[in-house]
Amino acid sequence: QVRLVESGGGLVQAGDSLRLSCAASGRTFTTYTMGWFRQAPGKEREHVATISLSGGSTTYADSVKGRFTISRDNAKNTVYLQMNSLKPEDTAVYYCAADRNSWPIINPDFWGQGTQLTVSS
Repeated sequence: QVRLVESGGGLVQAGDSLRLSCAASGRTFTTYTMGWFRQAPGKEREHVATISLSGGSTTYADSVKGRFTISRDNAKNTVYLQMNSLKPEDTAVYYCAADRNSWPIINPDFWGQGTQLTVSS
């Protein structure tokens, strides 16, 4: 069992930067591919980014490529999402996800509770 707790969301203006964090419980963090998803009001949840076990490989949704960076610190059991040049369309609840089998993550084994990001224009 893995418990994921996100933090770092909030209200920002277009063009700002923000970093989300996701702290994972347990001793098996390094056995999970980690990712971020988001869900905007009235829309389906969508994949944002996935990072490999070691952090050496990453993949991104086209809508965030070049603006967002996913990283992980295995010593701290934490995965991050650095978001730059934020746009109003990035407004969503952002979810951390953990999975042992897929690349990129499609149907995670575990979800966090989500953190709200609102980007004003």
